[in-house]
Amino acid sequence: MIDRRVCLALPALLLVGGNAQAGAQAEEPLTHAVRTALSAAVAERAPPKPTFARIEDRLAYLRWLGAASDRLKRRKAEHHVRIEFLEAVWYESRRAGLETALVLGLIQVESGFRKYAISRVGARGYMQVMPFWARLIGDGEPSRLFHLQTNLRFGCVILRHYLEREKGDLFMGLGRYNGSRGRAEYPNLVFGARRQWDFPTT
Repeated sequence: MIDRRVCLALPALLLVGGNAQAGAQAEEPLTHAVRTALSAAVAERAPPKPTFARIEDRLAYLRWLGAASDRLKRRKAEHHVRIEFLEAVWYESRRAGLETALVLGLIQVESGFRKYAISRVGARGYMQVMPFWARLIGDGEPSRLFHLQTNLRFGCVILRHYLEREKGDLFMGLGRYNGSRGRAEYPNLVFGARRQWDFPTT
C-alpha cells in the first residue's frame, strides 16, 4: 500500500534552485511493440486549447488555472509564461492518464520548474528526460527535449510507461522514473510536493 510508505517531505528538501535532481535513469531494452506505442504517443502535434462539454467543467478548470498560476508566480513571474506552462501540464498529464498535481510535484522536485535544467547525468528540461529517449522513441534530436510541449509529452508518456511496468504502483513507478527504484526518498519528495498542487482540476 503506497500510503504506508509516504512520509511528509520537508519543504526545505524540495528543489528551489541549484542543480537538477534527476537520478541515473536506466536505458532499458524495449520490445518493438512498446517502442512503436511510445513513439506514437510522443509524435502527436501540440494540443488545442481545452474544450469542455459542460460549463461547470470549464469554470472548474479556470478556477484551477487561476489558483495554480498564483502558486507558481514566484517561480515564473511572467503571466503568459505561467499560463502556457500550466495549460501544457494539464493537457499532457490528462492525456497520459496522470494526476496533474502529481506531475507538477514531480516537476518541482526534478527541475524546480526550470525549462533548461540539466542534471549531472544529462537529463533535460522540466521533467528531466534522459537524452536516450529521444533516440529510442523520438526523432533522435535531444535538444528538442528543452521544448516545453516536447519535454512534458515525453515525461508524461515515460512515467505512464513505468507505472504500467510496475502494475500501477506509484511508489515503484516514481522510483523507476528517477532511477532509484525501491528507495523511498524520491517518491516521498514527489508525494510531498504533490500536496502543494492538490486542488480540484475538474
